[in-house]
Amino acid sequence: MTDRYAVIGNPISHSKSPLIHAQFARQTVQDLSYEAISAPLDGFRDTVLALRDEGCRGMNVTVPFKFEAFQLATQLTVRAQAAQAVNTLKFDGTEIIGDNTDGAGLVADIERNLGFILQGKRVLLMGAGGAAYGVALPLLNAGAIITVANRTEDKAYQLAAVFSAHGPIHGSSYTALAGSQFDCVINATSSSLADSLPPLPRGESASLLSSPNSSFSIEENTKCGGIFAPNALAYDMMYGKETPFLIFAKEQGAARLADGLGMLVEQAAESFFLWRNIRPDTAPVIAKLRLI
Repeated sequence: MTDRYAVIGNPISHSKSPLIHAQFARQTVQDLSYEAISAPLDGFRDTVLALRDEGCRGMNVTVPFKFEAFQLATQLTVRAQAAQAVNTLKFDGTEIIGDNTDGAGLVADIERNLGFILQGKRVLLMGAGGAAYGVALPLLNAGAIITVANRTEDKAYQLAAVFSAHGPIHGSSYTALAGSQFDCVINATSSSLADSLPPLPRGESASLLSSPNSSFSIEENTKCGGIFAPNALAYDMMYGKETPFLIFAKEQGAARLADGLGMLVEQAAESFFLWRNIRPDTAPVIAKLRLI
């Protein structure tokens, strides 16, 4: 019998997860189906339990239900506990296992796909909401030295306090970043959805020199300025367009630019591994999505 999986959210029609998991299934010869399901805003729990009772083996969870999924789970992985949110559910009898694969997906994209090793690197993590909570522990486990900046700086301090036992991390206001440089700057805010830019300190602009075969997602630059150290990576978790943050990073001299499409595929692969105990090859899937 074909095993059933799903992604649940509201809205959900835009989700690329069915396409991603269909490619994973073909690649690994797994007999499964995967669909997108819209749950009523007040009906997440009932929808999930009904799907489980109908034989669904697991699901991905997207906005706005990640915190409700955290509450629904009867078992939580360490990274789900750290994130205080769940994006992956696995059903095992009456047990509902909750995991958060976002941070693992981010680290895999940065280190494996982009070839940027995080060990010992100074990382600026912008934002102190759910996206930042989801990636802080995996970044620390990868050896990053993290500064968290947020418009409401108390929230940055709170996030840093939560993870301080796991590695070097501290909170900051955006204003206090002036004069500091970072090897990797990650936009985990919702600013790109609103076509806006976090209030980052500006340095001197630098000219962009792209290699002939580069795409906007990975571009070469010759100089650095402002908060970007030499050879710095600017990473926006949003994907699908050149965001104000990536434009800013290009102007300010970041050596490399990346959007979050690779993270999307890598976090999906981590979910797939949790469900099927087999790890798909993400590179061809990322390449295919770049063409869509």
